[in-house]
Amino acid sequence: MNLRIERAVPRDVPVIANLIRQLAEYEKMLPQMVSTEQDLHEALFGARPVAETLLAFVDDRAVGFALYFETYSTFRGRRGIHLEDLYVEPAHRGSGIGKKLLAAVAQAARDRDAWMQWLVLDWNESAIGFYQRLGATRVEKWDSYRLEGEALARLAGLTD
Repeated sequence: MNLRIERAVPRDVPVIANLIRQLAEYEKMLPQMVSTEQDLHEALFGARPVAETLLAFVDDRAVGFALYFETYSTFRGRRGIHLEDLYVEPAHRGSGIGKKLLAAVAQAARDRDAWMQWLVLDWNESAIGFYQRLGATRVEKWDSYRLEGEALARLAGLTD
């Protein structure tokens, strides 16, 4: 297997979008996927990029990706890296590609003197096992919350 990990470039946007769609299908979240290639291009390569992407290629075909962005911890007083997505096509799982992608993100974190974090769906036992085998630990006592749509507008309206 001829594997290489590379930083995504603008011409990779359609490939990244396809991999994201595959991930959304796998996570049973395809109806929530409204992101377009234009959205992705702007986020990754626009005037103010907000995320970075690594692609895993096997014999010149992209078979996986990692998308991440910087965060900041006031308690730690330093930046972190949030891994938003890590995905490897099913036919290539178990061959070390996910580990290589995660290692490349870990290197980016080390280069920035940062730490890493991510979320995992509670039903995704294979991913949980994979992360635990690499030495990752579950963050206890924290739950994730989201505010969007009408609730977001209502709260934002309180600033008037």
